[in-house]
Amino acid sequence: MVKIRLTRVGAKKRPHYRIIAIDERLQRDGRPLEFLGTYDPGSNPEKFDIQIDRFDAWIANGAQPSPTVRSLLKRARKRAAVAN
Repeated sequence: MVKIRLTRVGAKKRPHYRIIAIDERLQRDGRPLEFLGTYDPGSNPEKFDIQIDRFDAWIANGAQPSPTVRSLLKRARKRAAVAN
């Protein structure tokens, strides 16, 4: 099964994450099927960028997002609605 989850790419004590689609059996930092965005919790306000159209395509094909990614997507959709 494909999962949409975070993978850490930041330096020590400075986390930065990529949002990826990956086979659930692979390790956290394994080779992803596709990069879907980024998340930087250390900035003020925290920054995140998600390709919503690609995310929706993966969900339509049966991918399951992690709870954290689901939360980020909800906030990204709100931000996009306010911008339009």
